[in-house]
Amino acid sequence: MYGNISIEKASQRKTMPDLAQNLGFGRHFTDHMFIMDYTEGRGWHDPRIVPYGPISHDPAAMIFHYGQAVFEGMKAFRTVSGEIALFRPEQNAKRLQRSSERLSIPTIDEAFVVEAIRTLVSLDKIWVPAKKGSSLYIRPFVIATEAMLGVRPSAQYSFIVIMSPVDAYYEEGLHPVNILVESYYARAVLGGTGNAKVAGNYAGSLKAQTLAKEHDCAQVLWLDAIEKKYLEEVGSMNVFFKIGGEVVTPSLSGSILDGITRSSIIHLLRNWGIPVTERKVSIDEIVQAHADGTLEEAYGTGTAAVVSPIGSLLWNGNRMEINGGQTGELVERLYLEITGIQEGTRPDQFGWLTYCE
Repeated sequence: MYGNISIEKASQRKTMPDLAQNLGFGRHFTDHMFIMDYTEGRGWHDPRIVPYGPISHDPAAMIFHYGQAVFEGMKAFRTVSGEIALFRPEQNAKRLQRSSERLSIPTIDEAFVVEAIRTLVSLDKIWVPAKKGSSLYIRPFVIATEAMLGVRPSAQYSFIVIMSPVDAYYEEGLHPVNILVESYYARAVLGGTGNAKVAGNYAGSLKAQTLAKEHDCAQVLWLDAIEKKYLEEVGSMNVFFKIGGEVVTPSLSGSILDGITRSSIIHLLRNWGIPVTERKVSIDEIVQAHADGTLEEAYGTGTAAVVSPIGSLLWNGNRMEINGGQTGELVERLYLEITGIQEGTRPDQFGWLTYCE
């Protein structure tokens, strides 16, 4: 389809960090990276794995001026049996295709995306940590590379995959975080790019996130951009609430990212017989549930943290503590189930793992 993947091995391996010690998140990078190019009229071509290093582009490359860039975030895990597995990589490949279509970027065959990542992980498998809670974070991304000043889709692109060994998001396990409900700034609107994993979405969120930190909050809970009434996402995570025994999460309205961890959580809840509903959820409903004592738990979900319990919501100057500021039973159960599947300590009954050689 795109030709065989050529491999140029690094002549000298990097000095690796101690994978059993503090790795942080996104600080260290493996020996190799994957690159494939696109040229209008020729399509995607020249898939290759090369030594990790800087990439050079013309100052007029369209990515720098018009922000045509999409990306994904996924992980490889070393299971207790020593095998290396990816968690639902085909879903990341599908979402990369959807994001690319939204930004008029030529799509890449989903199966080839997974195969390219498996090949890269296999080559750099010594970088996959064995420490519990750690993993190899994988960042596939596509950028516009044509040297041209003009607002139109680029005629050239690069698809690149880099990888970084990382610790668990929380060093000491699950830790409830404080969240600011943002009432002024907007993340996305129906018809925009909110349901795509687009680089610019995250740049536009930084101002509100800075304000959240000034209020001793770790992240922002976004409201819809039109009515400033309905809940959307928490930072880079989807959000869930347990109210009176039922779990509710904002429906995919077109401005919310279709999270892979989100869909996994919903699948698990339904399999366990726990009521879960995807629908519009207003901030007023959450305030009322907190007031009448039916708001039992709240949490965000995403690749980095898996499940992140919410200890409190700050709304209009009032802090609403949830579950006494402690991690709830359901949050902990979900976290242990998903990480257990990823680590190979719990059965993969849904076939979510793809193994690397």
